[in-house]
Amino acid sequence: MRWSPRRSPRRFLLVLAGTAGFAAAALGAVWLAVRITPLQTVSVAGQTVQVGAAPPALSPSGPGELDLFGQKIPTKVDFDGPLRPRLKLTHIATNDQVAQLLHSGDHGQLTMTVSGKLASGWLHYGLWETGVAAGLILLALTAWTGVRRMSPRRTLILLVTGVAVVCALNAVGFYLLASSTPRALQHVRSLQDLVGSSPTTPVPRAEGPVLGDVRAVVVGDSTAAGTGNRPLPNPSDLDKACKRSADAYARVLAATNRVKVENLACSGATIRDGLLGVQILGSQVAPPQMSEAQRAANASVIIVSVGANDVRWADLVRLCAASPSCDDKASTAFFQHRLTRFTLDYQKLLRQLAALRQHPKVLVNEYYDPFGPDTTCLKDEGLTPVKAKALESRLAALNTVLRQGAERAGFTAVRPLFTGHGLCTGQPYVQGPTDRAPLHPTAAGQLAIAVADQRALPPLHG
Repeated sequence: MRWSPRRSPRRFLLVLAGTAGFAAAALGAVWLAVRITPLQTVSVAGQTVQVGAAPPALSPSGPGELDLFGQKIPTKVDFDGPLRPRLKLTHIATNDQVAQLLHSGDHGQLTMTVSGKLASGWLHYGLWETGVAAGLILLALTAWTGVRRMSPRRTLILLVTGVAVVCALNAVGFYLLASSTPRALQHVRSLQDLVGSSPTTPVPRAEGPVLGDVRAVVVGDSTAAGTGNRPLPNPSDLDKACKRSADAYARVLAATNRVKVENLACSGATIRDGLLGVQILGSQVAPPQMSEAQRAANASVIIVSVGANDVRWADLVRLCAASPSCDDKASTAFFQHRLTRFTLDYQKLLRQLAALRQHPKVLVNEYYDPFGPDTTCLKDEGLTPVKAKALESRLAALNTVLRQGAERAGFTAVRPLFTGHGLCTGQPYVQGPTDRAPLHPTAAGQLAIAVADQRALPPLHG
């Protein structure tokens, strides 16, 4: 007698449930394998990149994922299929081979290197992920058949079937739906196509004599300029426009080490407009700080303080003070957009720092916490403890980018500590709401930054 679902609905439901469970286990093995399979490491254009797959997506196509200094950034390139590349920058360098290619203008060979290695890394990752997924389904099915005490023959059939299903799913995900991914990666001419910044553009050399007596250089924004503190004695017009101070930590380091420290920092500077490009300051035009830094041919140290203006930190604080909440969707999206843009610009700055001819030791200063646990003095300004925590979390995200970028470039990240000297304490290291530069370091705060940098400095000789 022929079997039919009507005569045995219970058996039909059991078979259906078993099939669904089997398929779910196979899909779960593939999903988990994508999450745990080690990324494949390749060296591309002087940078070390890990290639893998982003978590599976439901849409038929979309961008891949770039992990840059802890920030997950969508790639400019779109890829087909639910499995798309994940690229993680792990090291920045300017190796001799890449420098030779850039100097000779042989960009064709460099293009082949980039595209070939990224595509090869993706294919190797696919093979590794398939093996990991097969191992996961074998473990799951072996445990299940052991609990059910199945016969060796049925166990073997289930194990072989499980591996076959997982391999089929990977074949569909990696080699059918994502069959265009290797070709898409081969069209990546350089990392500029993925991260939006070019590692090939040299810093323009500034005009002017060599600053042979300078042993250290400071570049950055108003924090490094010392804005809001005592003015410089006999300042130039550019010093005034940049709001540089006699209390800036650059001058503290110069006095401590008895060497000349050139402070190029300027209030309002960002990476694009200040460090790598000119900065317009009313009637004054500040040349790119990195160009000026090249004139210090004997400088053994360069200190960088940058990021707050790039993410529009002052605007975020004002918006936070005026709004009922600081972590609403609009302000969060604005901050994330600015942080992503800064991350891409920061990657370019790190490349330029690594390419400096004097090969200085590079210190990257993180930002201090201006608030601390006590925010009672800010009540009239609209900043509550909850709002301060939200701002601190965004500052922590910026510091993560600064720290990870510095470490991956082989530089040193420095975190100045203002613990116990927040804005509302008896001896604040931060200027208050009525001071000339609110939330900027006081002279004591500048000294604290200098102390942190001094600990990381190599010996400076005049």
